[in-house]
Amino acid sequence: MSKLHSRDYQPDSRGTLDGIRVLDMSRLFAGNVLTQILGDFGAEVIKIEPPEGDTLRAWKMEGIETHWKVYARNKKSLCLSLRDPKAVEIIRKLVPTAHIFIESFRPGVLEKMGLSPEALHAINPSLIIIRISGWGQDGPYAQRPGFGTVIEGVSGFAAINGFADREPVLPPMYLADGVAGIYGASAAMIALREVEMKGGRGQTIDLPLLDPLFAILSPQAANYRLTGKVKPRTGSRSTNSAPRNAYRCSDGHYVSLSGSIQKMAERLFRAIGRPELVDDPRFRTNADRLRHADELDAIIGEFIGSRTQAENVAFFEKAEVTIGPIYDTPQIMADPHVIAREIIADYPDAEMGQIPMHHVVPRLDQTPGSIRAAAPTLGQHNRELLHEIGVSCDDYQALQKDGVVCGGMPPG
Repeated sequence: MSKLHSRDYQPDSRGTLDGIRVLDMSRLFAGNVLTQILGDFGAEVIKIEPPEGDTLRAWKMEGIETHWKVYARNKKSLCLSLRDPKAVEIIRKLVPTAHIFIESFRPGVLEKMGLSPEALHAINPSLIIIRISGWGQDGPYAQRPGFGTVIEGVSGFAAINGFADREPVLPPMYLADGVAGIYGASAAMIALREVEMKGGRGQTIDLPLLDPLFAILSPQAANYRLTGKVKPRTGSRSTNSAPRNAYRCSDGHYVSLSGSIQKMAERLFRAIGRPELVDDPRFRTNADRLRHADELDAIIGEFIGSRTQAENVAFFEKAEVTIGPIYDTPQIMADPHVIAREIIADYPDAEMGQIPMHHVVPRLDQTPGSIRAAAPTLGQHNRELLHEIGVSCDDYQALQKDGVVCGGMPPG
């Protein structure tokens, strides 16, 4: 894993989005991914948290908020009891200073708080409002709970994931939320350009988890319309090309191999000492190989199964056949390419000393993003942000006493 370099952790760096303020009232994963991306490139992200904190703080490992530490980097924390009208008034005073506003309440909740898009735009006409939900702001399912797990099922993802003779498989990570967060960051920049370059008004972005995930699942609807067939679950195989699969090695590890173009498949056959397969009617073309995938996988699997993961990777790379190891986390962290590219790097952390996390993505050569600050403690920036909108030390103390402002340090 990469050791800490001066360019990795830059408290004083100014990114491309320096000067952009984001008020983030979202919870859990999608909104935090979105604002982590914006924050990495210089935006000032203010997490407006309830007294118990963003739900992401509760996702702990060995008692440490690892999810929060990774996805709340480069952010500030303002902790308010949003049920109190005084807390809502604080948000209203912050809205004129912001460029982007993000929320993930169930549709209608923001309106009940008196912070509808119309009300927010009346305060700040150029404000970009991003509304994250499971199903969208309208439609028959708008009021249903919209956790990513449900969306991963409804989107069609689970139905095509896994093996044909087993149940559909939900992803072991927050796929719907992550995809929505990335789409949301792009949407924010598109809307921001309209405001900054064309003098346009602010607008509201409806960002459900469902739409972005369905959008990346290939042309499923078009394929069904054309053929009347539903894409089956094929495990690690492809319905478009063969060979393509995960194969077990002699040491219990796995490799992923793809012969998706004709020349690659022929090269593979010759490499494993089976040149006759090039002209075998079962494997002559891609269509032939797809029809006889079981037989093809048995031949390749037998060859790979007699060698270790490292031996297979070295052998097929030398033969210029597309192959890669299927890594677990320790292997990823020890991989020389991952280390050289600093895909994972250590950053200062109060509890762990240093914490490994993904580097800034994507990489810009002229205006790269950076990690300027560790994830904030709950309410860490209360005093700073409230002072900015004219809250005196005495008023701040009163707000704390009344439970309007929570967390943070008492006024000194």
